[in-house]
Amino acid sequence: MLHRIIATVVTLGLVAIQSASAQTSYPMLMSLKPVALQIGTAAECEVQSRYTLLGTHRVLVSGSGVTAEVVPPEMGEVKPGEKPKELTKLKLKITAAADAEPGVREFRLATPNGASTVGQLVIVRDPVSGETADNNSADKAQAVTLPAVLCGAIEKVEDSDFFKFTVEAGQSVAFHVRGQRLEDKIHDLQNHLDPSVFLRDAQGAVLAMSDNFFFADPFFTYKFEQAGEYVLEVRDVRYQGNQYWEYCVEVNSRPFVSQVFPLAIAAGGTQPVDVAGWLLPESKPAAVTLPTDARGRVTVPLTVGDQPANPVTVYATDLPLATEAAGDNDKLEAAQAVASPIVVNGRVEKENDLDVYGFEAKKGDLLSFEVIARRTGSQLDSYLRILNDKGQTLREDDDLREGKLLHADTWIDGWSVPADGKYFVELRDVHLRGGEGFGYALQISPSRPSFELAMDTDKTNLTPGTFGVVFARVTRKHGFTGEVQLHVDGLPDGVTATCGRILAGKSVDGAIVLSAAADAKPAAGTIILRGTAMHPQTEGQPPLELAATATPYQEVYMPGGGRAHWPVSGHLVSVGAPSDIRSIALTETDIRLKPGESKKIGVKIERAADAKANITLDFMYQHLSQIFANTLPEGVTIDAAQSQTLLAGGASEGHIVLKAAKDAPPVERQLASLMANFAINFVMKATYSSPPVFVSVEKTP
Repeated sequence: MLHRIIATVVTLGLVAIQSASAQTSYPMLMSLKPVALQIGTAAECEVQSRYTLLGTHRVLVSGSGVTAEVVPPEMGEVKPGEKPKELTKLKLKITAAADAEPGVREFRLATPNGASTVGQLVIVRDPVSGETADNNSADKAQAVTLPAVLCGAIEKVEDSDFFKFTVEAGQSVAFHVRGQRLEDKIHDLQNHLDPSVFLRDAQGAVLAMSDNFFFADPFFTYKFEQAGEYVLEVRDVRYQGNQYWEYCVEVNSRPFVSQVFPLAIAAGGTQPVDVAGWLLPESKPAAVTLPTDARGRVTVPLTVGDQPANPVTVYATDLPLATEAAGDNDKLEAAQAVASPIVVNGRVEKENDLDVYGFEAKKGDLLSFEVIARRTGSQLDSYLRILNDKGQTLREDDDLREGKLLHADTWIDGWSVPADGKYFVELRDVHLRGGEGFGYALQISPSRPSFELAMDTDKTNLTPGTFGVVFARVTRKHGFTGEVQLHVDGLPDGVTATCGRILAGKSVDGAIVLSAAADAKPAAGTIILRGTAMHPQTEGQPPLELAATATPYQEVYMPGGGRAHWPVSGHLVSVGAPSDIRSIALTETDIRLKPGESKKIGVKIERAADAKANITLDFMYQHLSQIFANTLPEGVTIDAAQSQTLLAGGASEGHIVLKAAKDAPPVERQLASLMANFAINFVMKATYSSPPVFVSVEKTP
């Protein structure tokens, strides 16, 4: 689900930047210092980037209740003929409303060079204590008052940060570290912090420590038997360091909830819940209220007793609900009877516990079995088996892939029932663990024809009078093989779109080509890309109308130059200042090919005066020979030997030859884009698009 975006516009005098320097890059955000902000306050935070932030005119923050604006930098006088200096550090004034929900937010900057990559910001309940200049030893520990949020950076090799505080006898305190998890979406931070924390007494003895709890981030609680002063040490477990390795440690005595039960809750109602976690009061009444339109995983605020706790994630559904029955259901003969569709709330209560559910099904039915657990904070690492009435395994599975990410939850999707009869689904923890925090929701439902969409990437940067391209890739499910028509909502002022399609049945991707008017002003907006399709049913029944909203993915670069992805809250379209490429002209944009025929498309690039770097031309979006988007029709390829795709030394003209195979199926006006790519560095490139190109393959006579 895309979050609503709040933005604050700041005027910085864009006239100071008439055009970007040659082979310009969008800003790549690397860190925010401090990385946390208390609700109900405003503070200045410093964002660091690769490539310039000069001229930033808008700050966008995901969710609601948080706004930001630029603190105008002191740049000094720019003499005539001089280029402005690079600006890689910029202060933002960030404001969190009193009712802003705690948690991690994404933010971006809109600049003359385009939209930045995603940065991370943590909204917290307690006062933030930023790291002082010299707190790198126990005898120089920084004094803080609890509750507090400790923010700092492990800036160099063997760096350790020390904080000291006092507690009362019998006081219990939770220490929750966010470090590595704040770096998953940082576009060009190829090595990540692996934090470790140590709690020491006044003499330096270690009372407790934590390393990996929430993935690589630590968490622990400690009950202090004696009043006095104590010290918390934060460092990288490998003694490594990096100037961008920011962290925050939430230190308080409030309830910390890992999961609620039941986990699956009917939309539009209020549900009393039991809570699992730490520092919970003896009496811990709690309830969750969901809006009527809530569906899927939803993060909600929670109060335990009269104390605010951390937000929790639940599963909102309109399907029938059931709860695991009391007593053992760990054998086929003791299986709890259920009927599809249903969502069962259950818990793997102890070590070696199995939960078994029995259901009737008919031959040819397609069923889906999805576990929602780890994705909502459960400690369960689920494993599923489908059994027949003799106890024989028919299907089993462990981790699921959701979009481009692998999760510890399980999803057996599209299981075909082999014969009429009774079957069983068995659920357990893969490591045979169990306990109060091992709750789950098991959804059993018919598998319907459907599709999912993914966007590559998360931003499209335009300049006045130019074009950009957005790609969408489809995953079809359960018999759907049809065409998907693409749509886009939320374009900023001055930007229009030509929406393409994803052709039926084959691995052809779809494109939307965006165009900025010649007089377009600086702008930025978050778009929503949708797909619609029709799926035929049996004779006499109307076709099914299918729809999906695309998930945007930000590219993240891995050590060695590999390209991976992480889902983000929105795809940002921006209009910036004129840049390296002013226009791309083609000799032909409506290309018709006969099977076996080739056609040469001439390309002429208008460069900025100082844009002399090499340009590569391509119809495919690819990196290190891996194709991430190809919108050419089936059977149409680039004839590399006959094409001139490298424009070196300031050259501005080239050509690409498209060739249709002899057996290429016919297609009319498939939307494509010819891209011109400038290398930014070893692994990254800036991509410019031609006007819309339509490629057709004619029928064989």
